[in-house]
Amino acid sequence: MQYYMTNEQMRAADEFTIRGGFPKATLMHRAGCALADEVSEVAAAREVKDILVVCGTGNNGGDGYVCACELLSRGFNVKVFAVEGKLTADCQREKKKYKGEYSQRITGKIIVDCIFGTGLSRAVESGYASVIKKINASNAYVIAADLPSGLNGDNGAVMGVAVRADMTVAISYIKLGCVLGDGIDYSGKIVVKDIKIKAQEEACACSYDEEDVKALFPARKRNSNKGTYGKACVVAGSEDFPGAAALSVAAALKSGCGYVLANVPEHVKWGLFPVYPQATYPTEPDLAADSIAIGMGMGNTRETYDKVCYLLENYHGKLIIDADGINALAQFGPNVLKSAKCKVLITPHVKEFARISGYTLKNITTIPVESAQKFAAEYNVAVHLKNSVSVTADGERCVLSLTGNSALAKAGSGDMLSGLICGGAARGLDLVQAAVSAQYVLGTTADICSEEAGEYSVTATDILNNLHIAVKRLTQNG
Repeated sequence: MQYYMTNEQMRAADEFTIRGGFPKATLMHRAGCALADEVSEVAAAREVKDILVVCGTGNNGGDGYVCACELLSRGFNVKVFAVEGKLTADCQREKKKYKGEYSQRITGKIIVDCIFGTGLSRAVESGYASVIKKINASNAYVIAADLPSGLNGDNGAVMGVAVRADMTVAISYIKLGCVLGDGIDYSGKIVVKDIKIKAQEEACACSYDEEDVKALFPARKRNSNKGTYGKACVVAGSEDFPGAAALSVAAALKSGCGYVLANVPEHVKWGLFPVYPQATYPTEPDLAADSIAIGMGMGNTRETYDKVCYLLENYHGKLIIDADGINALAQFGPNVLKSAKCKVLITPHVKEFARISGYTLKNITTIPVESAQKFAAEYNVAVHLKNSVSVTADGERCVLSLTGNSALAKAGSGDMLSGLICGGAARGLDLVQAAVSAQYVLGTTADICSEEAGEYSVTATDILNNLHIAVKRLTQNG
């Protein structure tokens, strides 16, 4: 499991560590040496001896000067490009220790970006912007210290201009801005270097690694039957959107649950039945099901809203509300969520979340973790906010989903996700676990398909037909 820090959380962790007996100078020395370790490995692999370290005027620049000193001691040909400006005391101290050469040009095969740290809160000014543009135009292999300069450390927004790094060396913890927003495209490969900064990890967002997800796919007992693995009910489809129901049902069938029930319109049923005869087709949602997913392709109508309200008032299992279920709640009133008799997960993309929450798109994209947590706490639900990096929150836990690629940025992906979540919840996972594991499976499958077909050409059907490969990889006895 990997943890992610906001700027505020990182400052608090630094201060706590310093109060615990580690001076600022010690932490800066550790950070700079950790950065030098990674730069040395890259340089050795690329057979490069000449390295340019671009140092700003703050603590990130101080880390850069430590790194430059350390690289010099290891026999590299190091030069520093010093950005003009008033230096902090810590940066000034480390600069005085540097006895190597300085450069007036941004050039080299490896460039280490140590201009800004996590504290950047305004657009990059012209002089700094010029330096960053020259780094990006250098054709060098760029290694960023902690966070690519010019990125907002909390949300990955580009503050006018930002360094496009091939690698980011995160000190102790990955900063949220490295994976949210544009940060995921600007940070390159992220490597975490532990320098013993102490933090309250339970308060931070996290992501599951493969071993964490594997634990959610335990070995299946030979002495079991379909009742062992739960009953999932999919309520979906309409005359205009029969495919949404088909994709949700098909994905649920591949999730590992024992039963899949498809409560769909009559004309949709006769299209699905020949293709998925193993599903059953009740005329009403089954209130005895372990999980129910509702909303996919149903249409944003009062009828959809009434069905969602009926389940919220009468169902006692795990309810997943997606797509038109969310849109209907947004149009006719979401407060019914607060009195739900069941456990609820909503799975909106950012525009659907704006509709149901009343938050602006700017706020949602600027502070997605805070937005999801706030709504979850207010409405007593779990939220799986879908984006290039999805955020799953229940008011206490917050998990980021990092697998996948732009092949999922196509119609049908969300329908499959809801089916997978419903199946996972049916076989015993809580709603956060079900959402995170389903997103991991879907993202891994997109990666698998893209290796052969490329992200442009992969379709929802391709993903569906290859889900079993990802699931098998994650099955402990598979």
